[in-house]
Amino acid sequence: MVEIERKFLVTSNAFIKEAVKHNRIVQGYLSSVPERTVRVRIKGASGYVTIKGKSTSSGMTRMEWEKEISIEEAEQLLTLCEKGMIDKTRYEVIVGVHVFEVDVFSGENQGLVVAEIELLREDETFERPDWLGKEVTTDERYYNSYLSKNPFSSWKN
Repeated sequence: MVEIERKFLVTSNAFIKEAVKHNRIVQGYLSSVPERTVRVRIKGASGYVTIKGKSTSSGMTRMEWEKEISIEEAEQLLTLCEKGMIDKTRYEVIVGVHVFEVDVFSGENQGLVVAEIELLREDETFERPDWLGKEVTTDERYYNSYLSKNPFSSWKN
């Protein structure tokens, strides 16, 4: 499967009152090399293994494969992950015909809030909510695999 995704910083907490649901997500990486990331995630009451390929030159498109696994399997695999875990709450916000996934990070990434939108085409248009800020799609610092090793709290302003 191919994933086309754009990422943005979030400028206010206004999205929270618009959210249709939210879940806590804890995730780690079995592999975080740029050519492929292998992620283990617990989202709510479900576990997942996800493999993502390298992004294209636009930074928006890459191969993605995901399989649901049991919570027990996910917990076991998390113990094998590289150093650095991601802990965040994901809010789903419907804007027009699209769903924005807004991640409010905790732990060492506290203070970072990023919105993602999945599209069918790279040139697809979408409605921009007032709380959507600067686009960071091509900035690898905002990839979860990067944040797991270089947390937001360690960045210099």
